[in-house]
Amino acid sequence: MLDIKFIRENKDLVADAARRKRVDFDVEALLAVDDRRKAALGSIEAKRAEQNAASDKISQAAPEARQALIAEMTSLKAALGKEEEEYKEIMREWQGLMVRVPNIPDMSVPQGDSDADNQEVKVWGEKPQFSFAPKSHVELMEKHKMVDLERGAKVAGFRGYFLTGAGAELNFALWKFIIDFWGKKGFTFMIAPSLVKREPFMGTGYLPQSEEDLYKTQDGEYLAGTSEVAAMGYHMDETLERTQLPTKFFAFSPCFRREAGSHGKDTKGIMRVHEFFKFEQVVLCEASHEESVRWHEELTRNSEEFIQALGIPYHVVVNCGGDLGLGQVKKYDIECWVPSEGKYRETHSSSYFHDFQTRRLNIRYKDAEGKTRFPHSLNNTAAATPRLLISLIENNQQEDGSIRIPEALRPYFGKEVIA
Repeated sequence: MLDIKFIRENKDLVADAARRKRVDFDVEALLAVDDRRKAALGSIEAKRAEQNAASDKISQAAPEARQALIAEMTSLKAALGKEEEEYKEIMREWQGLMVRVPNIPDMSVPQGDSDADNQEVKVWGEKPQFSFAPKSHVELMEKHKMVDLERGAKVAGFRGYFLTGAGAELNFALWKFIIDFWGKKGFTFMIAPSLVKREPFMGTGYLPQSEEDLYKTQDGEYLAGTSEVAAMGYHMDETLERTQLPTKFFAFSPCFRREAGSHGKDTKGIMRVHEFFKFEQVVLCEASHEESVRWHEELTRNSEEFIQALGIPYHVVVNCGGDLGLGQVKKYDIECWVPSEGKYRETHSSSYFHDFQTRRLNIRYKDAEGKTRFPHSLNNTAAATPRLLISLIENNQQEDGSIRIPEALRPYFGKEVIA
């Protein structure tokens, strides 16, 4: 959420942010409602002052004058009550518009409508050269009984899956390696809840815009599609000490997404599933653009080093305006090479938000001068499984259909090859 004072003073910048992010938002409509809000509040405060003054008069008035003053007071009270109800309606409209205000993209964010306009900024690794037509992860995993998609659909419905045998073992090995790898990075480990109240979703910016992609319970809670939501809610409505920053969480949780609007996309395999598991890097830092940029690059570098350790070729793209979320200032996607498709597919994303999320979540801290500030927030995918298995398996396939295990995973998996 942006500050209304900032929006008023920079309405053209906010309008341009909506244009760049391809968000349907009318800043003039918000300012018109804000004018009504301020006028209504001014009138209410004036009437409350009158009411207080009238109370003083009544207490001091002679008995013969008191009835007239009480009648006047009753009329004022009724008018005030009506205005307060009207103000509540105005506030509901105002708040509904405020949570839709897009954050301002960084100047370095390219123009564009969709992920097709994202710009490559780095390439790492040699794509494997096969003397045979590379098989898909589905063919390889079914050959080795690593996945059961048919029974997954029978039990869990469309996009359901079981990881079985070596598939489950490889997934567990990857998790163990992830924990050891990030254990050296100075993060506080956290197993976060997946079932989360509405407020953290509003605070992180997933609501109201992305409600159709969330599973909702009969009690009004939601299943999160990333542990970022719960991790960011951890300090909601709290004031931190400056010495607590940066706060670095390494959060894990099961994740759930309805994949609304993705009908017909990646319907076979484990690329786009409703239930998955995710490790997330979440950082709160001091309210400084330079600090946000520094942490953004560091979190992205952590994920790159992890993929490099696995030997998977990848590239990094900077997302264009049209592929940014409502609150993101800048975002990188890391996309790993998928040989059977002959293209890179997104496995990691890395974003910073300035104080967009912390304002909405009311997370504060005292700066060096004792002034209350909202810290900046960042998040980055450490790893999402089972999706990451796709590139890992396909890039390490052999002509006979066996799968070579990357050296970094062998101590955890216990074998050099799945044959």
